[in-house]
Amino acid sequence: MEWFHETLHDGIRQSLTIDALIHREQTKHQDIVIFENRLFGRVLALDGVIQMTEGDEYVYHEMLAHPAILARKVADRPSSPEEVERELNVLIIGGGDGGCLREVLKHPDARATMVEIDLGVVKLSRQYLPNHSAGAFDDPRANLVIADGAKFVAETVDLFDIIIVDSTDPIGPGAVLFSEKFYTGCKRCLRKGGILITQNGVPALQGEEVTSSAAAFRKLFADPAFFVAPVPTYNGGFMAFGWATDDSTLRQRSSASVQQQINAIGLQTRYFNAEIFAGAFALPTFIRDLTDC
Repeated sequence: MEWFHETLHDGIRQSLTIDALIHREQTKHQDIVIFENRLFGRVLALDGVIQMTEGDEYVYHEMLAHPAILARKVADRPSSPEEVERELNVLIIGGGDGGCLREVLKHPDARATMVEIDLGVVKLSRQYLPNHSAGAFDDPRANLVIADGAKFVAETVDLFDIIIVDSTDPIGPGAVLFSEKFYTGCKRCLRKGGILITQNGVPALQGEEVTSSAAAFRKLFADPAFFVAPVPTYNGGFMAFGWATDDSTLRQRSSASVQQQINAIGLQTRYFNAEIFAGAFALPTFIRDLTDC
């Protein structure tokens, strides 16, 4: 029996059986492995670190996309008729497997630009992990850009309602996506009241990811916050997601109002729901201490 061993944290190793090796390839950016596991289905690993599994990716991708999009919806907020009719412009940094793009485009009034540095991740995910994107790359509302995400946010002339940073951990090509300079670039291309969402690792084992991002958020945004969700294959308990905006009212939503939005578009999810929207921002004390928000 062959095993995939992931050693991400000092003193901890996670192992999954490789029941079938689907594909392995070294791109100019990273080593990509896709394999089958009897419990989690197909698994995507980059540079020896598990990124996604078919068995639990929905938790991660739903939480990246839906809380921010539902909070930012303009149709139920006082605004001009033109603003009500405007599409939500979403920027995804990373996310080459297509799972986040899939969830964003479940919202009929959303369009998405996805900036991925490694075309190989997109190509191999479309070929070997088609359920992740579920056709999202072929949606006319999707625009794929193969480029460096940090360079993109520093130079683009476009403005976005939501920026979602679906990055790897701060190693290799993903390291720059945790810097204050990158977050400053995100702030410059957010519309007024826009929301920045980040993945910030597992706080029990990667507390510095939360602490450093929180410090940058406090400098740049009026309402920095974090929310959590458990993703089984991300070893160590709760996964943390960063939330940064200048509009402090956006996460102060009742479950009833969120449920109305969900019903209006017939949103189908497996993890996220209206109660989760509010509950996810209730942090355990040890995570709250890391954020100082």
